Amino acid sequence: MKKEIQVKQLRTDVLIIGGGTAGCYAAITIREHSNASVLILEKANIKRSGCLAAGVNAINAYIVEGRTPEDYVDYAKKDADNIVREDLLLTMSQGLNRVTKRLEELGLVILKDENGKYVARGNRNIKINGENIKPILANAVKKLSNVTVMNHVNATDYIVKENEILGAFAIDLEKEIMYEIRAKKVICATGGAAGLYRPNNPGFSRHKMWYPPFNTGAGYAMGIRAGAEMTTFEMRFIALRCKDTIAPTGTIAQGVGAKQVNSKGEVYETKYGLTTSERVYGTVKENQEGRGPCYLRTEGISSSQDEELKKAYLNMAPSQTLKWVEEGKNPSQQNVEIEGTEPYIVGGHTASGYWVDTRRETTIKGLFAAGDVAGGCPQKYVTGALVEGGIAAKAAIEEIENDKGNSATFSKAEEDLLIKLKKQEVENILNFENPIFSIEELEEAMQKIMDSYAGGIGTNYQFNEKQLTLAEEKIEHIMKLSNELHANDMHELMFVYELKERLTVCKLVIAHLRARKETRWHSFAENLDYPEKSDKWLKYVNSKLIDRELTILYRDLVGRGESYEHKN
Repeated sequence: MKKEIQVKQLRTDVLIIGGGTAGCYAAITIREHSNASVLILEKANIKRSGCLAAGVNAINAYIVEGRTPEDYVDYAKKDADNIVREDLLLTMSQGLNRVTKRLEELGLVILKDENGKYVARGNRNIKINGENIKPILANAVKKLSNVTVMNHVNATDYIVKENEILGAFAIDLEKEIMYEIRAKKVICATGGAAGLYRPNNPGFSRHKMWYPPFNTGAGYAMGIRAGAEMTTFEMRFIALRCKDTIAPTGTIAQGVGAKQVNSKGEVYETKYGLTTSERVYGTVKENQEGRGPCYLRTEGISSSQDEELKKAYLNMAPSQTLKWVEEGKNPSQQNVEIEGTEPYIVGGHTASGYWVDTRRETTIKGLFAAGDVAGGCPQKYVTGALVEGGIAAKAAIEEIENDKGNSATFSKAEEDLLIKLKKQEVENILNFENPIFSIEELEEAMQKIMDSYAGGIGTNYQFNEKQLTLAEEKIEHIMKLSNELHANDMHELMFVYELKERLTVCKLVIAHLRARKETRWHSFAENLDYPEKSDKWLKYVNSKLIDRELTILYRDLVGRGESYEHKN
């Protein structure tokens, strides 16, 4: 018996896609500054979704005493070797301490010294007890009036006409329902993209990765398909992590001052540089040249530091604490082995994402981006995502108050046809018979292609143009095969859409890696055909779908004191 899904039409003033860090704060901000109705779509459950699901043990973006927002801009700019939007970094940095105070008011425990001041961890960080940071944000949203949260609902496509956002389509993951949601403004806060490349731990343990495995690049993919301009996807992010557990290393490096050492006990981090990408690159090179494994040197730390580290990891990566317990050795008794992860696309650590103006509006009118999905503003972490959620929210409600709605409209016939086609697309997947491949098989094939030909772990993150050409051809083939998949239910249907999202992002990543003909960030974009850095490439590599063709665009850098707006 063929499945037929029900269509429900919903209306709201502001649609927020993604109930993570930025999405929650956007909703809070909207209700603080307006009476606009808000609908949040969350494909998991807002209480424990997004990057904060498991908690964090520090606020990694904070302006500590003696520092200024401009200092933070300089740090992020240096780490990204100049390919940043300074206007976005400054507007983000100026709000970091404000949103931190707001989090504390909502119930977050921030550690303080005997004088009542926040306990700093390095030049830009403060310590927190953050296991429950996401429930705190979710509870704040729950208390808001005129805000509806739809859990287990997955957005699949924007509704766009004449380059203006009118809403989005979504599927219910528990009931056979498709939603057509119309909104005056839309804020995308879906996070970045994991699972594009073969992970450190394949098979049963493949979920042990640095970035949430549920973040599939959905927001990127919807924007790419709708013709939004995207930026800097070639600046992939590769995290330096504790081996096997893929737990954070910053807690050890900053918490107890542990240096990176090779198997001979030599400190190598200063040889290669201390930016995020250089720390990964140095570890790769030491292993390639036979001086691995590489470690964070914790042998000899005090027993109090042992306990501090074990407690800190219980807050965000308990598998690392369990590993110490199971092995019967504290960090002071053995160094912690480290490795790089597979590459991710994430605008909270690098500059990848939507090309936005200072109000976080994308090149599609009425569509805003915040958090990991917004480009140009790296090193934003939790607090930066909160700031961007707030900026996007204020801009959205300001536009609603100014123009009172959308200028583009659909006739009833146009809307009926749009719904009919989308309904057919969903039902075709649910009713497809005799698929040759499973969703998982195609996903594994995609990851193998990206690993082998587009700079994954298996090639030490290196690539050349010939490999990228092969990667593109093979990914396009997988894209065609993905049109012949079957889903047994709505939950499996989500997996089909997630695969398609990842494939769309893969294709864009390949195009961007090819377009930047230099190696500006070792490991992040290690181009063997162009192994040197060049001032000719002090520019943004952007892209846009024009007449169904992916087109690369180049833009000049936005420097100190300058500001880019879409009307510039």
